[in-house]
Order: sequence, then structure tokens, then C-alpha cells
Amino acid sequence: MTTISVLAPTQTGGEYRAVDGDVEAHGDTLGQAIDALVERTGEHPGATLVVIQPKAGDEFFTDAQRHRLAELMGRWRAARDTARPFPVADQSELDTLIADELKAAVARSAALLRAARS
Repeated sequence: MTTISVLAPTQTGGEYRAVDGDVEAHGDTLGQAIDALVERTGEHPGATLVVIQPKAGDEFFTDAQRHRLAELMGRWRAARDTARPFPVADQSELDTLIADELKAAVARSAALLRAARS
């Protein structure tokens, strides 16, 4: 069985991110992100079970982390849109939070799989 984590956009107008291990794809909708991931991996999962994670923190990625990620993404987009440099320290923190969010999605999926098997 293939486990795909799909992360919702952090702000309006963002893209969904579908993740399977180290492979990631994007789409305007949840379905487009999953289809793009399947196309990239070449795997055809057959039936698809979709689990919707509420937009709230959990034991894998806290509310504080979610809020900080949204704040930094907003500042990053503002810097990009106005062609201003984004501070190196902020970029480092943003990179860390993105990696942590991805790890949390994988851990959350693994926990759901363990629960489904019991």
C-alpha cells in the first residue's frame, strides 16, 4: 500500500503538496496534487483513501509551528513580490519548519496506517 500525505495550502492561493517518501508534487486541488504525484512516481495506487487533517496543530506539528510557518511564508511571499531580499535567518527557520511539516505529515500517515491495521 502506498501512503501519500497531502498538505493543504498555508494561505489562500497556494498549492496542495502531495508527498510519498522523498517524492513531492503540487496541484491547485487535492486531486491534482495526488494525480501529479502518481504521474511522477509512475505508481498507480488503484483505490485511494483520503484522510483530511483538520487545520489545527497536533502531536506531530503544533499550532505554534503552524502559525510561525504561515507568518514566515507570508513574509517570504511579500519579499518575493517586492523583489526584496529575505533575511537568511528567516529563510533558515522557514526551511526547518517546512522540513518539520513534511516529517510530521509522514509520521501522521504512519500513525494512521498503524491504527488502521489494529
